[in-house]
Formats: sequence, structure tokens, C-alpha cells
Amino acid sequence: MSFLKLLTLAYFLLPSSFFALEISIDSAKDDFIKYSTCTLSDDINFTCQEIKDNFDTTLKVVCAFSKKPEQKIQDLENDFFRVHTFFKHNHYFIEVIPKYQVALFADIFDLTRDDEVFDAKISLANRWTILGYKKKEPLIKHSQNNSLALDFPFFDNQDKFPYVGSLDLKGNPVYIRKVDDVKEYLRVKKFFASHDYEQALELIDTILEKYPHTLFHAELLYYKIKLYSKLKDYDNVVANAKIFLREYSADNNLAEVLSLIAKAYNDLGQNTDADYFFDRLFNEHPDSIYTYWGYIYKGEGLESLGGDKKAIFYYKKALYGTKSVEVAVSAAYHLAHILLGNKTKEAKKYIEKIVKKDPKYFMQDFKTSKEMMYQFADYGYYQTAADIAKAILDAINPSYDEYEEILKDWGLWLSKTQKKQEALAALNKYLKAFPDGDYLDVVKIAKDKLFFSLKDLNATAKLQEYNKLIEEYNKDAIGQKALYEKAKLLLSQKQYRKVLDLQSQLSSLDKEKFPDTQKIVDEAIVGTMKEALKKQECQEVLTISNEHHIELSDSWDDGIYQCAMKGGDFQLSKRIAQKHLHSQSIEQRKKWLFRYVKIDFQTGNYTEMIDAANDLIALIDNPKTSPYKEVYRYLFDAYNRVSQKEQMIQTMLQLEKIFGLNYKDIDRYTAMVTLAQELHDAIMMIKYAKMVLSIEKKVKAYPQSPYVDFALYQAYMEKREYQKAYRVISFLNNISLSSNDRARQKYLLGNVLDILGEKSKAKKAYKAAIVANPSSAWGKLAQSALSL
Repeated sequence: MSFLKLLTLAYFLLPSSFFALEISIDSAKDDFIKYSTCTLSDDINFTCQEIKDNFDTTLKVVCAFSKKPEQKIQDLENDFFRVHTFFKHNHYFIEVIPKYQVALFADIFDLTRDDEVFDAKISLANRWTILGYKKKEPLIKHSQNNSLALDFPFFDNQDKFPYVGSLDLKGNPVYIRKVDDVKEYLRVKKFFASHDYEQALELIDTILEKYPHTLFHAELLYYKIKLYSKLKDYDNVVANAKIFLREYSADNNLAEVLSLIAKAYNDLGQNTDADYFFDRLFNEHPDSIYTYWGYIYKGEGLESLGGDKKAIFYYKKALYGTKSVEVAVSAAYHLAHILLGNKTKEAKKYIEKIVKKDPKYFMQDFKTSKEMMYQFADYGYYQTAADIAKAILDAINPSYDEYEEILKDWGLWLSKTQKKQEALAALNKYLKAFPDGDYLDVVKIAKDKLFFSLKDLNATAKLQEYNKLIEEYNKDAIGQKALYEKAKLLLSQKQYRKVLDLQSQLSSLDKEKFPDTQKIVDEAIVGTMKEALKKQECQEVLTISNEHHIELSDSWDDGIYQCAMKGGDFQLSKRIAQKHLHSQSIEQRKKWLFRYVKIDFQTGNYTEMIDAANDLIALIDNPKTSPYKEVYRYLFDAYNRVSQKEQMIQTMLQLEKIFGLNYKDIDRYTAMVTLAQELHDAIMMIKYAKMVLSIEKKVKAYPQSPYVDFALYQAYMEKREYQKAYRVISFLNNISLSSNDRARQKYLLGNVLDILGEKSKAKKAYKAAIVANPSSAWGKLAQSALSL
């Protein structure tokens, strides 16, 4: 390995205490082959993952952080990576997109301190390195492992020896039995049962000091681990559990200790160590209840890292595998919490299991249960929210601060279900318990709404009744119901504009209570739109389309499209065109594809336009006679906008075949001149520059001069065709130029005359350049040329 060159571009971002993130991009060479590394590090662990396609090619690497930085991080880029940041679902992400190939490594070992290293497949680390390379992976050598070989960690320490403790004459471990500590041990168990964890820990330390060889040493250590776990002192859980596992590997409590040390490592963020003990627990104790607890702990760790899908897998293993009601209820609670929002209907199913088996469980985490309750209500699952509320109310009493609000919400949520009698009972219970309560008005209105009905009246009488209720209750529940019924009645009477007059009021209605208010408005919009289209009132059509999202039958699309294009409403015209892109009729598809291309080009959506243009071209049989041949010009211009050079060249060849030499394409020929300059292609430059100049001379207008003339002159000079260069630059004598361009033209004229041996004419040209603009760069070059 040789490092011939090292170029470092480092960015140190947000050195504040809030988010100490560092991104470093380095470039180097290994055996003369360039590669690059992108290193991301933070004070706390985070996860990085390769996103691959079906061919195992890494498309990008995404790293997720639990906090968003206070400052915006600019996008970074070098020859191997593009680094982009974004924020989504309360997580901050850094996305590294490779330009070639990459490999991802978690930097979990510090070789200055660690004496043990191994090949670890982990999901969390506080430092990750992304290696970017073109073909061969640098610096790393891969070897084929023997499938029959054992894979042990590498230890860099020669002073460690195995330890087995004291042995008797038969080689058995020595145990010193004590009987005086029985009473003290029972006190520890009593303290633990009464949740007096601190006192239990103090007593254990006292017992171990007083009875160092106690018969209950294993049990005391076991309780110590459980106590530290209850107190969430995970460092001490790990320390004591390691001792237990080493000294009491055959103890009956081994499975529980394995579950607790795995959970502790999880909560400490040391996921590799946690996975080791989880694997031991699951493989060595498959039928233990603590294995099922372990599934829950494993799920909690995965969930905290954003691995919801895997977490759900382990929660379900616990729920459907255990015979313990306690484990099953806990697993169901975790599943409901993780699924709420994304799969709320499935989350509801698990809440029902808890309500049926152990409703008191909701009080184990009152805050989370309350949050879930309101989330279910927000998503419209009122019965589920009411069930949780009922379970909480049964476990607390009116002395709780939250009691009144939960009682009120329980009644309101039930009133939105089919259980109207239960809702009435709940609302009456609130009114009796809190006659002067904070929510008295809303409860009374909800109670009134349970009996809301309208008399069988004609349309005019109904409208009067609705107006009366709206005025009396304003924006309260009954008033909202009256507004809703009024809108439906007006719609049935085809009074579309009157419905639209109510739109702002309808939009303020509770979408859970009145789920089809938007449908009512949409039908009124469609009715109004159809009336306007029949009368060809384009301004009215555009006004409606700009204010509302509409859906009309296909028979109206041509009229809507024409009105939209006439008024410059490209969003509407594009939406209409999209409907026909896959039409069964080839002629319809071609017509709407061409319209789609024009819309995308005018709105600058070039990538999509290119795809649509190529789809249209594939349907055109004879480009020269096709009414849609203009698509080739749109395609060339789009390729030019997005700098797809090879496609520009190919499309220009098609343009030449279809349109020949055409003044409409003069700007496109000029674009080819510019492309030729970028590609240093003198032949291409000469071809298209000559086409531009030919058109200019024909129409006696010179919009692309002197740019194209200078380019053609340079191409001829490079090919040593000096006479042609002289004729090109001389032609500019007859064209009006700026002072700077004239100085340049005269200097270039003198230059080619010098080469042709016309020294006196060359001097005259140089002098003319100086006169044109003596302070310009060309004037100064001419002055230097004269002095030689």
C-alpha cells in the first residue's frame, strides 16, 4: 500500500453541546489508484445502513440520528460521494450517494485501548466510515473462510489466565455453608416485593459483608441484579450479571439474568453485546418465560433504533409464543404503541386483548397509556379510546387531576360510536359528579346532540330550521350538524354556488364527524364547472380550477385543457393530460403526450419531459410528416437544459434529417457550437458554426455574431486552415461590434495575418485593435504584438 497523495476536505459541524456531529471527507491513492473516505462521528451512537438494488449494488448509505441540528448543514460533494441531509418523522438523516462503489464499516474498536477485536455485524456505533472507490476495493484484502473452521475473536493480551476459584481435594468447588443469614435473605425478598429497592440493596451489601461465604450468595447476587434493573442502573446490572454468569452458570435463575444483562446492554446502547446475550438466552433457554421477556426487551432496543419492523417481529413472538398473561399483555401493549398511527386498525386489536385480559395494565405506564388513548381518538378510533379511558377511570378516583377530563372524553368518544345509551350514561355521570365542571357546556351539547333530529318538512322549511339551529348553536356540535344538513339539501336542489358559499364554514367541520363534507363541496364544484364549460366561460373555469381540485369525465377534458392553457394554469392542464397518457387509442396518446411535453417544457420539468418525448417519438411512424414532429425540437432543448451532451448530438442529427437547415434552429446550432467547444471537437464546431453563419448571411441578420465567428476562427486556427480563419474573421469588418469585441476581432485578424506573412497588414490590424479599446485585454495584446 502506498499513499502518494492525500487531499483532505473536512467539515466540523455543530460543535455545540446539542449535536456534536462531525463529517470528514478524505481522498487518497493506493497503488496510484484514487479512493475516498467519508467518516461520520457523533458523541452518541447512531445507525447507518446500505440501501441496495436487486443486483446487490449499493444505491446509497443512510444514517439516522435521533436529534435534529440547530444549524442547517450544506450538501457536500467530491469525486466519489454526494452528501445530503434531511429531516423526517422526528429523525435527522444524512444520505451519502456514491458515484461509483462503496463499502460501509462501523468503527467500534480503538486499537490503542482495546485488546480484543472481532468481525462484528452491528447496527449502532458512534463512528462510521464509508469507503468510495471505482473498481477494486483499496486497502482491504478478503480471504475465503473455511466453512468447517471456528471463528474466534483476536486477543492482543498475553497476561490473562483462566480462573476457576478454590477447589477441594476431589477437584470440586469449595462452598462454605452458613445458616445465620436465612432471616436476612428473607428480609431482602420482602423489601423487593414491597418495591423498597434502595433498602434491599443496602441490606444485601450488609449481608455480604457480614456473611462473605453465605449459602445464599447466588440468590443475593441475583436479587442485586434485579434491583439494579428496577432502578435502571444498567452499568451495575452488567457488572453484577457478568459475575453471576461466570460463577453460577448452572443456576436456575440463569435465563432471567441473561434477559436482564441483554436488556441492560440494550438500554446502554451497546447493541452488539446485547445481541450476544439475547442469542444465548434464545438458544439455551427456548422455553423459559424469560426468553419471551427477552423478545420484548429485544423489540424495545430495535424500536429505539427505528427498526420498527423487526421490533414488531419480536413482540409478536412474545405475544403468540408465551403462556404468561403478563408477558402477553406487555407484548400487546408494545405492539399497540408501535403500530398506532401507521397500522392503527391492527393496534386497536391489541388494545382489545389488554382490555379483555388485564385492563389494569394501562396504569403501569399512565403517561404513555393516556397519550395512546388520545391518539386513538385523533385517528377516529373512538371506541378504542373509550375502552382505555374506562380502564383508567376504573383504576383511579375523582381525586386525580386527570379524572374529570378523562370522564368527559369517555362520554364524548362513546357519543361518536354506536353505543348511544352508554354514551348517555357516561355524560350523565359527568354531570352528576361535576355539576360546576370545567367541561359542562361541551358535555351538555354532546348530550343534546344524541337526540338531534329534524322534522319531516319541505325543502324551504328545512332550510329555515337549519338556519335557526346554525344561528343558535353557532359553531357548536348541533350548529355544525345543521350546517352539514343544509349543504346536503342545497346540493340535492342543484344550488351549487350556494354550497360553495358555505365552503369555508364546511371546511371547519370536524372531519371525523362529517367525513363527506369535502365530497359535498367537490360535487358542487363539478356542477359549477360543468355549467361554466357549457357556456365557455374560461375565466370562470380557471377561477374554479385554481381554487378547487376537480374531477370531471373525460368528455370535458379538451375544454378544460384549452381554458387552462389559455389562462396559463399549467398545473391543471398537466393533470388533465396525465389522464390520457395510457389511452387505448394511439392517436389520443400521441395528442396528449405532445401536450404533456409542451407543459413540462414550459414549467421546466425537463427530466419528465424527456421521458414523455421519447414515448411520443416511439409512436411516430414518419417524423417528417407527423403533426407532432416539433417534439424533436423540444427534446433537443431539454437535453441542452440538463446538459446531456451525447443525447444533444444524436437529437441534432434527427433535427437535420427532419427540418434540414432551418432558421428556427439557429439557436440550437449555436448550442452545438458551445458543446463542441466544451468537447474540444473542432470538426463539430466548424460544421455547426458554418450552418449558423450561412443562415445569418441569408437573412442578413447576425444575432449569433461575433460569438460563432470567434469560435469558427479558433477551430480553423487549430486545424491550421489559416486562409479560412482569415476569411471568417475578416467578415466581421462589416458587422457592428462592441468596442471590446472589435478589439478582439482586430487582434485575431492581425494574428492570422502574421501567420500568413502579411506583416504590414498585421500591424495595421493591431493598431486598429488598440484604437478600438486600448484598455481591454485584446488592446494590450495588440500593443505587445506591435512591440515584438
